[in-house]
Amino acid sequence: MRIIFYLCFLVFPVVVFSQQKRERIATSDSQNVSGDATKKEIQKLATIDLYKVVTIENDTTYIDTSLTIQKEYSHNYLRKDIFGLLPFANDGQTYNTLQYSLTDFSPYPEFGFKAKHFNFLEANQIRYYSVATPVTELYFKTTVRKGQSVDAFVTLNTSENLNLSIAYKGLRSEGEYLNQLSSTGNFRFTTNYNTKNKRYFAKAHYTFQDILNEENGGITTIENFESEDPNYNNRQRFEVYFNDAKSFLKGKRIFLDHNFRINPKKGDNNLYVAHQFNYENKFFEYNQATVPSTVGSEIVFRFGESYLDSGINDQTRYNKMYNKLGLTYENTTLGRFHFFVDDFRTNYYYNQILIFDDRTIPSSFSQDINSAGGQYEYRHNKWNGTFLYSRSVTAQSLSNLDAKVQYDLNDEIQLAFQYQNVNKLPNNNYNLHQSSFVQYNWSNDFKNEKINTIKANAISPWVDAELQFSVLNDHLYFTDASTTEQKNVKTQIVAPAQYNGTINYLSLKISRELKFGNFALDNTILYQKTEQQDAILNVPEIVTRNTIYYSNYLFKKALFLQTGISLNYFSSYYANEYNPVIGEFFVQNEKQIGNHPNLDFFINAKIQRTRIYFKAEHFNSSLMGNNFYASPNNPSRDFTIRFGLIWNFFN
Repeated sequence: MRIIFYLCFLVFPVVVFSQQKRERIATSDSQNVSGDATKKEIQKLATIDLYKVVTIENDTTYIDTSLTIQKEYSHNYLRKDIFGLLPFANDGQTYNTLQYSLTDFSPYPEFGFKAKHFNFLEANQIRYYSVATPVTELYFKTTVRKGQSVDAFVTLNTSENLNLSIAYKGLRSEGEYLNQLSSTGNFRFTTNYNTKNKRYFAKAHYTFQDILNEENGGITTIENFESEDPNYNNRQRFEVYFNDAKSFLKGKRIFLDHNFRINPKKGDNNLYVAHQFNYENKFFEYNQATVPSTVGSEIVFRFGESYLDSGINDQTRYNKMYNKLGLTYENTTLGRFHFFVDDFRTNYYYNQILIFDDRTIPSSFSQDINSAGGQYEYRHNKWNGTFLYSRSVTAQSLSNLDAKVQYDLNDEIQLAFQYQNVNKLPNNNYNLHQSSFVQYNWSNDFKNEKINTIKANAISPWVDAELQFSVLNDHLYFTDASTTEQKNVKTQIVAPAQYNGTINYLSLKISRELKFGNFALDNTILYQKTEQQDAILNVPEIVTRNTIYYSNYLFKKALFLQTGISLNYFSSYYANEYNPVIGEFFVQNEKQIGNHPNLDFFINAKIQRTRIYFKAEHFNSSLMGNNFYASPNNPSRDFTIRFGLIWNFFN
């Protein structure tokens, strides 16, 4: 009934308003004709190229209100296509990574707790705008059991030179299993400014983000789930490891990127000075009120011995300040030459020093890194290339070599190549972690990771293909450090580790859409292979998504309909497991997941600038056995009916 009510409430006004043929931006001018003061209203249409979306690298797209199969894939909590990511059962939880080539590499150390960051917007993910008229976008989607997911966005230009935008994405979802509530919020404010003479440009944003998850540690009796016992059709009946644990990540950021042209008028040769500032703080907390867990008639200490009998409250704090100063020479024939120096300062800290018999765990880990580098950009006719090299000039050793070239054969065929060589410092939580759990305290001095990657992309009318080959040395990961005795009593001990061998990773992704009349078949297939002496980097060999759908205009083209079925599948593999104490996934080699097709049925519609989404997710869950998992101890989503919409307003 709730779905029907939402549908009626939201569709009715849309259908009523759709009677208007098109929206115009109207202005009135006064004009004298034969001495008479008559007014003639001139109707002006704002074209799509006046509604720009700009990245920090100045790549520009336009606000898109179309309904395509790609919009179906991106109508989710992350607001993007999640092919290669495996969501947990509840919205707002973490994701297991099926496609390793989705990982980005930066030479700088990060905060860590990466499993908590899928919905945490980093500085390079913020978008800036320039619009002819005010624009509003409202996103809504039902969640799992009680709750809702919303994203509201407003942007306007106060003048041709100044844009402001404000947005908030919020989620509250109860989930099917015990102690699985998600509650998140992402606030963003951006401004995009340039002077009238186009001599000074500035982009700035402020974000405040918080991600709260109740953590149940997974179900305790996998055999009850796989037995398909109807007594457990109500997922609340499953025992879980924790009924009162939760994790919390929050962060604030102030960001500014601006540049100034030194020569007064832009010519064939130009000189710019640029500066980028990024100040950010993050906070991660793991809270567990009751230490022992009950598994059947047994008492289990899931994370081993602890210093506290109750009220675990581990807190990690992090501050970062980044400044980058650069000088750019631009020649209309030769391209752009950019030289820069930067200052990277972090402080990762706790409130105490821990002293053991054989070691001492410090209270903080601070870094002060200075680097210098250069970047060359070339854009001419069909060629587009970027070459970047940077290296530290302080004691810490890091470097980044990144070369990209793109060739546009024509409007439909595009070829791109990239080579990256990264000497990366370890993330902070590999080197230092403190916890009330005895075996979750460490202080390390790991070597840098060395990563070499070659990528090739091809876009054509016949097929889109992505090829990647990576060589990983001194790879850092989290491992299951539990002894046999600890595993027998269901104790889970996780620790950081560094692999001394070499890992070779190969992936090939091919996408192709076949159309026949109003029907279409959209296919994406990923093949992955690793070569390693030990099973450290585990990925499914095959990941595929196949969607057959029908689309057509109805009611004299007042409504555009899209309906179909999607198949998602990945082959069996030793998936990483999630650990809430450290907010990370760790390598395990005891249980495989996968080899379970997931079928979704959807009906989408577009009326003017409103897109309506209805989906029956995983409708085959009760037909093919309970062998669907997001990680070895966490089942993935059951059959769920979802409704949502995206509503755009242009003033």
